[in-house]
This record gives sequence, structure tokens and C-alpha cells, in this order.
Amino acid sequence: MQSKERMMIALRRGVPDRVPATVHQWQAYHLEKYLDGIEPLEAFKRFGLDAAITYFPVTYPPSPDWQVDIVRGTSPQGHPVEHRTITTPGGTLTQTVEYHPTTHWNTTYLVKRPEDVELIDRYMPIPVLDRAALAREYDRVGDAGILRGFVWGDQGGCWQHAVNLYGLENLIMATYDDPAWVHSFLGALERKKLRFIEESLAGAKYDLIETGGGAASSTCVSPAIFETFCLPYDRRMHEALHAVGLPAVYHTCGGMMPILDLIVANGCDASETLTPPAMGGDARPAEIKRRIGHRVALIGGLNQQEVLDRGTPESIRQEVFRLFAEYGPGGGYMMSPSDHFFETPPENLAIYARAAAECRY
Repeated sequence: MQSKERMMIALRRGVPDRVPATVHQWQAYHLEKYLDGIEPLEAFKRFGLDAAITYFPVTYPPSPDWQVDIVRGTSPQGHPVEHRTITTPGGTLTQTVEYHPTTHWNTTYLVKRPEDVELIDRYMPIPVLDRAALAREYDRVGDAGILRGFVWGDQGGCWQHAVNLYGLENLIMATYDDPAWVHSFLGALERKKLRFIEESLAGAKYDLIETGGGAASSTCVSPAIFETFCLPYDRRMHEALHAVGLPAVYHTCGGMMPILDLIVANGCDASETLTPPAMGGDARPAEIKRRIGHRVALIGGLNQQEVLDRGTPESIRQEVFRLFAEYGPGGGYMMSPSDHFFETPPENLAIYARAAAECRY
């Protein structure tokens, strides 16, 4: 069975020949440091893993109402910094982003005042997906695996996107102090995401669209906040994706046990990343499989630090077999590290791939 067929059967909660085994996005840092700078598809093939290629070729049409000026500098710690100023007819927004070889983060957020959301709502442009480039990439991946994409925004889910623009603690406090404003914020982002789905994703050659985000995990927000400020927006976005024929995987790279049923209620087709406690999550494989494994596909579960980075050959094999024994029965499971990895030795990835190939149905 080819990788694409194997992965698509698992996403549809079926039983393939063996468990699909992949990674959640190769990081440029790891590819350059450990794999001679090869590109992701080649890396999947090198280890015999099932490819999950993330590709999002979008362009932003020029807009006189959203003019971005970037001044680059260096932080006191020596990291590259971008100071961004966005000029609109209604006012100015500013943001500072700091970069590290493995990630980047906001040191100041784009939204600083409640009225800033009005500028985003009125003037922030929506990109256009290059469907011709996407189709070429889809054909290039071929039977080696699946092609994954996103909905417009810093993150797929409206809540996570708002967090990236305003900050998690700020947004949580606002749900108590001014819930109507939070809904207006989320609604502004939702309208743009739904437009992107309708205008760009209809007919797009994707196998899976990622939504959600780590800030919607139960280690970040309560089930009550999730139900009120995540669930309705996620559900409408998933309905829109299904209307254009695209399945959705809901990403919670943190806690998920208190919101398992709410994740299913949002209408997603798969749940990731099944983050184990040692990686900051709370995933209990047998319970997850019993409670929601018959309703959504499951992706993830492998501890990328303790197991992939630092594990022995035997401990890696044992963990792969344990995950397959708990998540694998009846199909509907795709094995993967629970998120990005940066310092995993190539020989450990090879052990992971070989062990997963032994997990046959």
C-alpha cells in the first residue's frame, strides 16, 4: 500500500495495511543541522516515513489601505527583530517580532486597544491562494503522502489567531471583562477566514486542512471558555471546509482531556497532537481512543524529546509499539511526534520509522 492511500484510509477512520507514521512538519533548523539541508519530501523518503507536506502558497494583493513598513534590528540578546508599522486610513498599528533559529514570538502585539480590532476588520487584507502552484506540489508529492494546508491567518482557529494578535492572558481576561468585544474580535477574524475558504480553498488540491491551535488547549483555557469562545467559531469554519470538500484536523498541542467531547462537537475530522504529559499535555491514549476514536481520526502521541531526541533504540521501539497498541486498534490512527522537534538524531528517526513499519494490522 502506498503512503497516500495508507494515510487517507486512516484519516477516514479505516484500517490500512499498517499504521501510518509521519512527523508534524520538518523544521528548517533540523533539516539544515542534521540532514544537509534537504527539503521535507526528500527527508520523508530518506527515512521511509509517510509524507505529510505542509504547503501554503499565498500572495497578498497590494492594498493602499494596509501599508506595512518594517524596520529590522537586533534584540539585547542578539536575536533579529522586526518592528512593524501598519498604516491604515483609520489609524496606525504596531507590532514587534523577535526571531530565533527555531521559532519567533511577539514582543508587542498588533492589537493593543479594543478599537484596534476595527482596523483589522475593515482593512486587513485576505491573501489569495496560488492554486496552480498548489496543484503542482500536490502532483509532486503524489503517492508519497498527503498535502496539508491552513485557513488564512497567523493560526487556523479564530481563538488562536486572536491570541497571536492580542496575547493569551489579555484575551482570557477580556472574556470576563468584555465578552461582547471578544466575540466581535473573533467574528472579524471568522468573516475573513470564511471568505478565504470560499474564495481560495474551494477546488484546492489539499488532503487535509489544519485548524485550532495550542492556545485552545485545556492547559491554556477552561472548558467553559473553550465552549463559548472556540467551539462555535470552529464549528462554522469546519462546516465551510466540508462544504468545499475539505477535511479538517483540529490542533491542540497541549491539554485535551477536559475538552475531548467539545473537540468532537466542533465537527473536525481528526484530532492532533495527542500531547503526552512529559511534553506539557495530558493525553491518556486508551481513554482518548475509547471516548472519541470512533468519531474522529487521531494523529500524534509520540514524545519528541524524551523518546525521539534522547531515547535509546529499545525505548523508541517500545514506545512506538505501546502507542500502536493503545491508539491503533480498529484503525483511524496516524502516528507522529506530538509537535516539532529540533535536535533529534537521524538514527533515532530511522529507528522510529522501522518500528512503525512493523505495526501491521
